[in-house]
Amino acid sequence: MVAPAEEFPLPRSREANERLHALIPGGAHTYAKGDDQYPADLAPVISHGRGAHVWDVDGNRYLEYGSGLRSVSLGHAHPRVVEAVRRELDRGSNFVRPSIVEVEAAERFLATVRTAEMVKFAKNGSDATTAAVRLARAVTGRPLVAVCDAHPFFSVDDWFIGTTPMSAGVPAATTELTVTFPYADLAATEEVLARHQGQVACLILEPASQTGPSPSSQLRSSREDPTAGYLAGLRALADRHGCVLIFDEMITGFRWSEAGAQGLYGVVPDLSTFGKALGNGFAVAALAGRRDLMERGGLRHPGDRVFLLSTTHGAETHALAAAMAVLTTYVEEGVTARLHAIGERLAAGVRDAAAGAGVGDHLLVRGRASNLVFATLGTDLRPSQEYRTLFLRQLITGGVLAPSFVVSSALSDADVDRTVDVVARACAVYRKALDAGDPTPWLAGRPVKPVFRRLA
Repeated sequence: MVAPAEEFPLPRSREANERLHALIPGGAHTYAKGDDQYPADLAPVISHGRGAHVWDVDGNRYLEYGSGLRSVSLGHAHPRVVEAVRRELDRGSNFVRPSIVEVEAAERFLATVRTAEMVKFAKNGSDATTAAVRLARAVTGRPLVAVCDAHPFFSVDDWFIGTTPMSAGVPAATTELTVTFPYADLAATEEVLARHQGQVACLILEPASQTGPSPSSQLRSSREDPTAGYLAGLRALADRHGCVLIFDEMITGFRWSEAGAQGLYGVVPDLSTFGKALGNGFAVAALAGRRDLMERGGLRHPGDRVFLLSTTHGAETHALAAAMAVLTTYVEEGVTARLHAIGERLAAGVRDAAAGAGVGDHLLVRGRASNLVFATLGTDLRPSQEYRTLFLRQLITGGVLAPSFVVSSALSDADVDRTVDVVARACAVYRKALDAGDPTPWLAGRPVKPVFRRLA
């Protein structure tokens, strides 16, 4: 007789989830935070967080990974960031003219991301990527956008959402203006450009694969990473076909290096977008790039004006102060190197735990050490939402909230060791389910669901 899945009552969280669904479509303001991404009746609603820990409204404490969808890379309520924000709050947050903080933040950003010449801030990554696409179309006079099909998300706007299973409401004519190309396949990308000769305005991609192999401590040099050669080839391809090359550095920004993947690999895009880690949880994003392109959205050029970015709250002083504090902390405290060290310790521990339980071929840890994700495979060694549900349930009931294994610099060695212990217990259950040939008895309800799907 198979034992039932462990009970872990969350009465206040469940009640709060009902209130969320009654008032907010999907029960969350970000689909990736929805309770459908978590096991049934096991979606904690957060009360507060500090460092690498969060507490739910039921009073349970968790170690948290993937904090704020990778945005809180320094840990919650980081003292340096909080103090910078607090200083600005009493000085006003938004004015009828630019504040001095805007130029200071731009100077700090461009001193860190030296491959860019100008920058404009926004509140979210979607606005920044859409501005980059609009600018590329304006400067090239071409209609088509080529997006990398290996990367899961670029924007909430129609030019991208129309390519996903959640395309309801996007006219077919809009979707037809977006084409795709594969990651790390220059020949296939050139074939796409040749097929649409003279029509592709830009190539937009995350400059590194989220799920590629994690470099060991012996593989640090960018010269040893095949990504560098691929990006250099893509740069040459874009130049040859007259396309604007756009790097979406929302995830790679700061986690790959203080200047993102472009800073690590030495390949300079025409435009790039940053967000997430830039504000450590505060709402700030950036579009950066070549002066001659960026100035098309300004006042000092003779051509047609491009409506680049113009947002009421795009330059709130406290968010820009947070960004400056983050940039300073990364550089002065070597945060990127710490993220890699923590991630390497975690990846090694999880892999050892999985191998020890006999599930090393079923629970896989992938990605750069600073940006780890995990895959859950079933008996057929194919990705399984059911086994993901089983694994998430065991993590949550063990006090680990981990839709991914993306680390923050606030994690201690003891935190990582505790996480590995919880993973080891989860792997023991995983093994039982594999032996039984059916994970259902350990799910306690419906499996988790992918974010992008046609039906609710």
